[in-house]
Amino acid sequence: MLPAYRTILVTTDLTPNSEHAFKHAVVLARQTDAKIHLLHVVPEIDATFRTYVSAVMGEGKLAKFEKTHEEEAREEVRQELDHLARTELKNHPEDLDRFAGTIVLHGHPVPQILKTADVIVMGTHGKGALEYTFLGSTAEKVLRKSKRPVFVVPLPA
Repeated sequence: MLPAYRTILVTTDLTPNSEHAFKHAVVLARQTDAKIHLLHVVPEIDATFRTYVSAVMGEGKLAKFEKTHEEEAREEVRQELDHLARTELKNHPEDLDRFAGTIVLHGHPVPQILKTADVIVMGTHGKGALEYTFLGSTAEKVLRKSKRPVFVVPLPA
């Protein structure tokens, strides 16, 4: 029996390559009649940097600032991504019906990406060997840990 994809999760880091990956997801959704969800994960701030900013801002002010502005920032990103998807699909109403919306979460990207969908589509930066060695790659980690199919879309030539 052939696999039946019902939901396609397209990860985005707000780079142009994410748009390219989205286009590939649309083609896959057409072939499988699946719904497309866009996901952006706002990463955790490094603990050292958090400590520094907290010290500069003053005791408790960073937490208050984050609480006040986090939801506002997430909503702004969600609206921007929804607009991007709707603009990309405006000439294809049948594909626009497949777009199920945008999810913006806060946390570590890899576990958040692995939580949902039948299939994952994500772009890759194509960083050099030195950067990859030191920074790792979200795409590589998702590929290694996923129990679902993962389509990794390289930067266009």
